[in-house]
Amino acid sequence: MRTVLTAKKLCNGTSLLDHPLLEIEDGRIASISSRRDGELPSDAHVLDFPSATLAPAFLDVHIHGSAGHDVMEATPEALTTIGRFLASHGTGSFLATTVTAPLEATLRSLSGLAKLIANPPAPAEHSAWPIGIHLEGPFLSHAKRGVQPAEHLLAPNIGVFDRFFDAAEGHIRLMTLAPELPGAIELAAHATARGVRVSVGHSNATAAETRAAVGAGAVSATHTFNAMRALDHREPGILGVVLTTASLFAELICDGVHTAPELVKLWWRAKGRHRAILVTDAMSATGMPDGTYHLGGFAVQVAHGKAFVGDVLAGSVLTLDRALTNFIGFTGAPLEQALLLLTANPAAMTGFSHRAGSLAEGQPANLVAVDDAGKLVASIHRGLPIQL
Repeated sequence: MRTVLTAKKLCNGTSLLDHPLLEIEDGRIASISSRRDGELPSDAHVLDFPSATLAPAFLDVHIHGSAGHDVMEATPEALTTIGRFLASHGTGSFLATTVTAPLEATLRSLSGLAKLIANPPAPAEHSAWPIGIHLEGPFLSHAKRGVQPAEHLLAPNIGVFDRFFDAAEGHIRLMTLAPELPGAIELAAHATARGVRVSVGHSNATAAETRAAVGAGAVSATHTFNAMRALDHREPGILGVVLTTASLFAELICDGVHTAPELVKLWWRAKGRHRAILVTDAMSATGMPDGTYHLGGFAVQVAHGKAFVGDVLAGSVLTLDRALTNFIGFTGAPLEQALLLLTANPAAMTGFSHRAGSLAEGQPANLVAVDDAGKLVASIHRGLPIQL
């Protein structure tokens, strides 16, 4: 039986459609039209969301784990558990994000992730699944490392990067890099030539050093404001370049913990509807009770929505549906613009617009329904409603 979704509006990543009628067959979008143009099929199962907007399922380009698991476990059980949790919060796909670790451990994780990305197990049909890898580390600044372990940070090295790339079977799609490190500009150019998007972050770079990375191909910034040189009126540094370079995308963790609402507004005004990207930077404790969890080799204390190693923030316990409602609440941005920050923009930055961030005939039926405040009303994965 066909399934038909109806709603108040549909945002497909490029335009709005009033009173949509979206037909699903065999887990894929069969057609998208307006109820003004035709009647509901009499033989279809109808899911009606009269006060909601339909939109593509979310794409998280920076997430380490959730539901008690870390992506670096690189096992079917870990990724399936993470994926089911993410699907229940509206995320349809993600970049499995590594942390700085011993070289051999990173290579093992990349190899395991590559095999699972290429050949998802059967349970992945009902859960979000990684479509690529975000390499966050080891080419990061010691001064701005956050909780990335100092003993495993490395100077940018093309040979080491190529080992990572080969272990990942080409699935590394995004890499965070500190531009000021010796060899960083050469590595940025090399990674870009291999199809990897470079994101500046975990960095104490000056403005000039950041501009050099942009000139070498960097296209984004990792969790803007966090683990970056502070903005100064004489040396604007990495933040000054990130906020004033129109071509750069920029991530933000919108949990009300990592970035104050006033700075969220500043970021939004600077980056706008086509370059701003919401991410979670979520760790394994996301969706779990308060307690002690691990990120890389560190024990992380999680309480009241905050994750710390000592007095240093260690990722988040944020979900993208919550990031959306926070963002709208902090900025007053219209829903149709805010949705781009979790759909079309991350897809465009990573080059995955053909796989995520939009709704079109023939695509897998991965989508969400949200109310005017951005609150998740329903999550649909391959045509099936996911229990929220």
